[in-house]
Amino acid sequence: MSDFLLENPQIKSIRMVAADLNGQARGKRIARRSAGKAITDGTRFPYSVLNLDIWGEDIDDSPLVFEAGDPDGILKPTERGFVPVPWLETPTALLPIWMFHEDGTPFDGDPRHALARVVDRYRARGLTPVVATELEFYIIDDRGKELRVPPSPRSGIRRQQAEILALRQLDAFDGFLTALYDACEAMDIPADTMISEAGPGQFEINMDHQPDAMKAADDAWLFKLLTRGLARSYGFAASFMAKPYPDYAGNGLHTHFSVLDAEGRNIFDNGGAEGSDALHHAIAGCLAAMPGSMLVFAPHASSYDRYVPGAHAPTAAAWAYENRTTALRVPAGAPAARRIEHRVAGGDINPYLFLAAVLGAALDGIERAEAPPAPVKGSAYGADLPQLPITWADAIEAFDKSEAIARIFPEELRANFLATKRQEMRYMAELSAEEQQELYLDTV
Repeated sequence: MSDFLLENPQIKSIRMVAADLNGQARGKRIARRSAGKAITDGTRFPYSVLNLDIWGEDIDDSPLVFEAGDPDGILKPTERGFVPVPWLETPTALLPIWMFHEDGTPFDGDPRHALARVVDRYRARGLTPVVATELEFYIIDDRGKELRVPPSPRSGIRRQQAEILALRQLDAFDGFLTALYDACEAMDIPADTMISEAGPGQFEINMDHQPDAMKAADDAWLFKLLTRGLARSYGFAASFMAKPYPDYAGNGLHTHFSVLDAEGRNIFDNGGAEGSDALHHAIAGCLAAMPGSMLVFAPHASSYDRYVPGAHAPTAAAWAYENRTTALRVPAGAPAARRIEHRVAGGDINPYLFLAAVLGAALDGIERAEAPPAPVKGSAYGADLPQLPITWADAIEAFDKSEAIARIFPEELRANFLATKRQEMRYMAELSAEEQQELYLDTV
């Protein structure tokens, strides 16, 4: 890690940063001269900091605060090491950290540790998940009373219209998108294909597949920080909010995943288009856990605005081959690349909790060896299928009661997440739609 600073003498300050349960970056700024101590000893801040609500407030009656004396945890650097911070004028490095107890055991309330637990379960079976994420976001001019697409830097024209796969939209914001790719390269974020999406000023970026689920989650989390920060330096906002515009497409965050055995073979591949028994067992596990996982896939008040039938946001627990109307899609292609696309989550998720929920459910299905229902043919919208919770209150209740969720996440994290969401739901009832939009636009 110290090699990074030796190779980058221009770095003046360091940010030590962890993800809380909402995926918010919490941490400290330290001087460069303190880097050695930070690497060796880590830093400290209260356990409760990883369990704040979306406003950054303590959770009422949290056992982490007054009841326990608001004690500190120890935050140590992750295996990621230092990454540059291209969106700041001051040369800065970011050091991702995660929380442990004094005796060195992981703090169960840390979302990164939740994913590590799931990855360890795969490793114990000699399995490795291969993961890629697809992130959608809007660039938005939020300076006025109404949100609008920023004017094109090339023409000065605002094109408030859908631009699906439009080269014109990519060209219009080429300067920002090129800077975004350059920053991804500097931060070791494997950004691949970008397209213009269905909404005005909406884009989707695909990350490369990689046999490291933790790095995939780190990449998604860092990409969100990067995109929001860099956009502001170009004079507009970038938002992963699930539904910034009521009349346009929402932002999703999909993941494609397969699983390799100890010899590096894809266990979803049986040589044919239908896929193996392991594929079907993983699908069954994902479907069984899906209702309880909705609070992870849609964690905020505005998340549920996205779940509108016929709008490419699944509302039923169903799967199919090469069908984007279902929650789980098995893409066509070479059998060796057989995989599952999980299409439920919004762009406003915590990537660590998201991948823990998806991969944990798939492994649950593989271990239980249960068969899924028949794949859907045709549109899943309007079909007689098991419906997912599509209100915040119902999702909270489903998360609380889900046996699958209890197998995936530790008890402390479940309790903290539920307390967070219940507090947010109480306070959110006092806000207007405009106030909610202002809160979430830059936050999630």
